[in-house]
Amino acid sequence: MSKTLQGRIALVTGASRGIGRAAALAFAEAGAHIVALARTTGALEELDDEIRAIGGSTTLVPLDLSDAGGLEKLGPALLERWGKLDILLANAGMLGPLTPLGHATEKEWAKTFEINVTANWRLIKSLDPALRASEAGRVILMSSGAAHKCTAYWGPYSISKAAVEALGRTYAAETATTPVKVMLVNPGPLRTRMRAEAMPGEDPKTLKTPEELAPHLVRLASPDWMESGKIFDFPQGKVLTPQMPA
Repeated sequence: MSKTLQGRIALVTGASRGIGRAAALAFAEAGAHIVALARTTGALEELDDEIRAIGGSTTLVPLDLSDAGGLEKLGPALLERWGKLDILLANAGMLGPLTPLGHATEKEWAKTFEINVTANWRLIKSLDPALRASEAGRVILMSSGAAHKCTAYWGPYSISKAAVEALGRTYAAETATTPVKVMLVNPGPLRTRMRAEAMPGEDPKTLKTPEELAPHLVRLASPDWMESGKIFDFPQGKVLTPQMPA
């Protein structure tokens, strides 16, 4: 892989497994220094070993996305250390309950939105100055086809991902006159733990892997990526422009 991200600082949430881990490794191989954020210290240390084995470097941030105070401190700490943040891959999320809307508990609903939506708003709020300090800030938010399908019993997840898309498009509009570019990604069905939890009877070998998605995330994170406020749909392999009402 060419060093298209050489010298860039990339923060990846949910970096310990799945899409986050694959992206962190791909970003590192492309030359970025990885700020790896996840809850589990042991898994982060394993990622650190893998990145160092390919000649990369990491800063490990063991942090739960529900820790509002920790997220608030994160942006200023990165700005103080590096004077910028070049890439944010806001990947971490949760499935939430698969149940009729009327059966979801207040606690389940609140937790799903805290991790999938509020944490990403807190990240943007905290990291905005560092992203704007980059000569080519790139933000990638993970969405889902569920945001548009609105399948029965997937309510909390589906609705939270629709909110993530609104969050990303709003931030793209607010940064339209800056070097910051914001993209949403629909990864489609991938061979991840979340997918296995949602579809326990599915043969994982029929699915694409996070490693197959990762090169596309490198492209979206690159300084020469100029589109913003759009969705990269991995199943179709193309960028989609959200349809606006007349």
